[in-house]
Amino acid sequence: MFTRRSIMTTGLAGLAAGRVFGASSAPGAGVTDTEFVLGMSAAFSGPSRGLGIELYRGATAYFEHVNGREGVGGRRVALKTYDDGYQPDPSVKNTMTLMLEDEVFLLFGYVGTPTVTRVLPMLKKFQDRGMYLFFPFTGAQPQRQPPYGDFAFNLRASYAQETAGLVDNFVRVGRRRIAVFYQADAYGRSGWAGVRAALGRHGERIAGEASYRRGTQFTASMRPQVEILKAAEPDAVVCIGAYAACAGFARDAVDLGLRVPIANLSFVGSENLLKLLAEGRDDPRAYTDRLVNSQVVPSYEDTSIPAVREYREFMERYDPEPPADLVQEAYTPFPHSFVSLEGFLNAKLLVEVLSRLEEPPTRVDLERAVFSVKDFDLGIGERVSFGPERRQGLQQVYYTVVDEGRFVTLDDWQKRFAI
Repeated sequence: MFTRRSIMTTGLAGLAAGRVFGASSAPGAGVTDTEFVLGMSAAFSGPSRGLGIELYRGATAYFEHVNGREGVGGRRVALKTYDDGYQPDPSVKNTMTLMLEDEVFLLFGYVGTPTVTRVLPMLKKFQDRGMYLFFPFTGAQPQRQPPYGDFAFNLRASYAQETAGLVDNFVRVGRRRIAVFYQADAYGRSGWAGVRAALGRHGERIAGEASYRRGTQFTASMRPQVEILKAAEPDAVVCIGAYAACAGFARDAVDLGLRVPIANLSFVGSENLLKLLAEGRDDPRAYTDRLVNSQVVPSYEDTSIPAVREYREFMERYDPEPPADLVQEAYTPFPHSFVSLEGFLNAKLLVEVLSRLEEPPTRVDLERAVFSVKDFDLGIGERVSFGPERRQGLQQVYYTVVDEGRFVTLDDWQKRFAI
């Protein structure tokens, strides 16, 4: 099985872009007497590949467990997977293939706002196929509101909830001048809007803002962005981006003397961010002691939580491998991460939904099955409910800081960040 080593494959000429976990492509509506076939397009290459890989690994750990116990009503769960590199155009192409050629039962585990926002209009255009997107790894608004909200189901809290929580807590401890560093696309604008709205409720405006281009590597200089924000004299900076660029910004902020709390949203990929900031440094604390990251799942270190114990057990037991034909760059996976825990919970809830389908399972019955989920216990202390006006299962936001080289739950904002 897969070990904690760095992985790297070169790819083979003629290999298909997609990979099926557990089964071959299913005909018809993506369901047979023996399997459900789900479709996933995510980042398995590029500077954000850790997000797709970790999300996939967490979901796969749960699916492997279910498949080892006769599946869902006797059907195995198969995951048809494609790489989009966290870029919209490949995501659109992959989705067309999944819907029209692979004819999967549903879409699951997409990664990122710029990709999802381009896919949603396709689901509306082909709505006669009854295709739904389940539990994308993004907290943006388009899949939570008209005209596309009817085609998606969300588990995680929204970016609006994450940014509001960060702003409210910073303001509460006296940090009212908040600047924003954001990715110049739909994801970054969604988070930027959340910060602006939250500050507006406190009678404040964004103190300064700087952006970067999606796909920026950690090695890129963020000096111009840091200098722009430093000139604004902020009390804190909220970053809306992916781990490579956000780690580069945090590095250059420290080096250039911008010594204020730097917050990141859950999408950033906390473990990959921390790894980039800490590797090869004599004093990594200088680069990490002012970080505060919001999360949409509880800490995977808290083994008092039933689902966390289950997640840790399954990750160790199955040690899931990412798709070897999609991962073409070196990447060292984490034994545990917030992203893989989210993938695990996504898979657990999806299996519950599939188990509620009537026989024979059809896409037409999916919405009814989801709406029948009321006060479902995922095992994390917050029960999940869905309905026609409630297409997001979880609402809670958690906050974490770095202590002894790992992200831990933040218990006291006043003690940690008060001016």
